[in-house]
Amino acid sequence: MDAFARAIGERRGGLTPNDAGERPLECWVGRVAGVEHAELPPPMASWESRNNRLAWLGLNQDGFLNEAIKLRERVGAPRVALVLGTSTASMDQTERAYRDLDANGHFSASQRSSRVHQMHSLGAFVQTVLGTTGPCLTISTACSSSAKVFASAARLIRAGLADAAIVGGVDTLCGSVLYGFNSLGLVSTQPCRPFDVERSGLSLGEAAGFAIVENAASSDAIAILAGYGESADAHHMSAPHPQGLGAELAMNDALARAGCTPAQVDYVNLHGTASAQNDVVEARLIARHFPQTTLAGSTKGWTGHTLGAAGIVEAAVAMLAIERGLVPGTLNTRKLDPACGPQIRVENSERQVRVAMSNSFGFGGNNCCLVFAAAP
Repeated sequence: MDAFARAIGERRGGLTPNDAGERPLECWVGRVAGVEHAELPPPMASWESRNNRLAWLGLNQDGFLNEAIKLRERVGAPRVALVLGTSTASMDQTERAYRDLDANGHFSASQRSSRVHQMHSLGAFVQTVLGTTGPCLTISTACSSSAKVFASAARLIRAGLADAAIVGGVDTLCGSVLYGFNSLGLVSTQPCRPFDVERSGLSLGEAAGFAIVENAASSDAIAILAGYGESADAHHMSAPHPQGLGAELAMNDALARAGCTPAQVDYVNLHGTASAQNDVVEARLIARHFPQTTLAGSTKGWTGHTLGAAGIVEAAVAMLAIERGLVPGTLNTRKLDPACGPQIRVENSERQVRVAMSNSFGFGGNNCCLVFAAAP
């Protein structure tokens, strides 16, 4: 979190030219350094995949693994839920398995692993690492996946099925993602420029993030999950509803659950992918609902669009804003689209943030908005 805050404060992005692979796509990506050379501990070797390696690196940041184990010991393994979002799981490893088929067209012996080649690989791997035995859910709703984990965790706790939850999201770059998004004409050959009048598409990224959600805030809690809102307008497979109907429903539901008005929101972390349609719809939605004093911006210029991990990454940004008063602007953007209201800022700001909202709008109109408030 300290390194992330420094990069935001210094306006130093993590996007680099995509030069990996045999036929690299001409674009910029947010690739996490060191994943290629990371190794799972020997007892976990059978879970080998880029996504699980990135999850392991993420668990070992900021002492999180130790905190998660202490939580398990304090409340009991059966009472800790695990809710993780991903859109790729171990897809990179499955791609490799298909590239290395044996003479009979079958997976090689080393790739015949049902625990890796499935959507729940991430959740099962992390549960094995943490030793929890409570409910374990994988949420795969594209770009809203690891925002929705907070809502699911809150419901599990409220229903009495868990006393606490470990939530998060992990997604890694792979051929299916890069070439899939490129086939839709959504990938820019330059670093992404959210809400810029000359934006030309998104930059893909990868990330891992985790958080602990408890029913009662501990003394060292950064923020309270004040509200969440979800919707699925199903307007189109990949394009947003032209008036932002689903996004608006999710946003209004989150505010209502939090018991606050738009005027009480100090900062909005926008979904802001730098795609032509999504940015315009979100910009108009913010301009309609929030006062001019609200600060809003997209952090995709720092990280790229991390897909199923975007929700947890941007929840972390919202919590940084609450904890440190550092409000990111919008990196790489030169001239804002006329559709943007005064809320959307290019430059960073310093302000006390008591309430922050984070937007995550996925393919198929699958939307989630989170409202965080400063812990008392």
